[in-house]
Amino acid sequence: QVQLAESGGGLVQAGGSLRLSCAASGRTFSTYYMGWFRQAPGKEREFVAAIRWLAGYTYYGDSVKGRFTISKDNAKNTVYLQMNSLKPEDTAVYYCAAQRTYDRGIYEYDYWGQGTQVTVSS
Repeated sequence: QVQLAESGGGLVQAGGSLRLSCAASGRTFSTYYMGWFRQAPGKEREFVAAIRWLAGYTYYGDSVKGRFTISKDNAKNTVYLQMNSLKPEDTAVYYCAAQRTYDRGIYEYDYWGQGTQVTVSS
């Protein structure tokens, strides 16, 4: 099994920045994608970003494109989400996810973290 631990959330003013981290542990040897999702109260889960672990290809949801950057550190089994130009509508719980099957696309994942709260004030 794979365990995922998010960190780096907090309170920030609009226009500010945060960097989220997700450290993976356990049986991580076959990871294909790692991704970030978010969910605000009363709203459905939304895709934020994903990265193909070996090739490094990146993908972004339309609402964050140009503001957020996903990156990885293979040696540390860690994925990052750099969030710039934050807006109040970015307020949500952010979840890290890992996919271990062969290329099921960027929206379907097998393992999920517990989430970290990001709050953006106006």
